[in-house]
Amino acid sequence: MAVDPKSLALIYHPNPVLRQIGEEVEPSDPTVQAVARKMIEIMLEFNGVGLAAPQVGLAWRLFVTRDPDNEEGGIAWINPVIDLLCDEVESDEEGCLSLPEIRGDIRRSINIRISGHDIDGNHSSQESDGFMARVWQHENDHLDGILIIDKMSKMDKLVNRRHIRNLERAR
Repeated sequence: MAVDPKSLALIYHPNPVLRQIGEEVEPSDPTVQAVARKMIEIMLEFNGVGLAAPQVGLAWRLFVTRDPDNEEGGIAWINPVIDLLCDEVESDEEGCLSLPEIRGDIRRSINIRISGHDIDGNHSSQESDGFMARVWQHENDHLDGILIIDKMSKMDKLVNRRHIRNLERAR
């Protein structure tokens, strides 16, 4: 696993790694833990609420989110698994650091459980029926190569068409 965490940077659509399915990583690997720490720095630098490994060029099953108990900190989810706890969904506006200036209403389950490993390699599990449930689902989609533009309504895609095209042309 030859990755230099210091060299990680945010990548943008249509970078192909954003469409790859992430592979599980070893939660106790010091490189994985260093990558998670660097991802938290990048997320905070860009004022995001979450950041997935594919967004820094790594097809890994790892994402970080803001710590709801400490706005200046972050939480890592290594090899996360999400379980839907009810069938109810709701739409709300989402954006994405890898799709700047693009926003759309995305339907998400309202109550989920997440389990995985934290930044120290310890098993962790949490439930949410609020904002964090949405963030976890958004970031977990990245681990499966899914972007918000894949889940947007036709109208939202139309509204964002110019921004999407500009990203695709910049490549």
